[in-house]
Amino acid sequence: MTEDDQNIAESGEGQLAIDVYQDDHSIYLVAPIAGVKSSDISISITDEVITIRGERTPGHDIPTSKHFVQECYWGPFSRSYVVPVATDSDNAKAVLEDGLLRITIPKDEKVKTKFISIEERRNKKP
Repeated sequence: MTEDDQNIAESGEGQLAIDVYQDDHSIYLVAPIAGVKSSDISISITDEVITIRGERTPGHDIPTSKHFVQECYWGPFSRSYVVPVATDSDNAKAVLEDGLLRITIPKDEKVKTKFISIEERRNKKP
């Protein structure tokens, strides 16, 4: 049993592979989800965590005993990712095209590093 098989057995869900990258304005997540309709996928963003859930269905009713090889995972899957920067989740967008789910989450432009000047005081000696 592989580590992935053990994780599926323990959680009952397969794990989704993702790539995450950024530019100056947005965070991007890309996940290969071939054979899944957009209606079978849900995406939620809570605070700094984005979660993708869905289900792969085989599209046939051939029993497992009739397979020579069955490497594809069929069933529910999910993946959560902690986004490392503040984002504007209200303007997030997702597109499913050619088996790739692409999620764009704009960075929150209001959150900027602010430097605070330090006032120096000296004790007055009597």
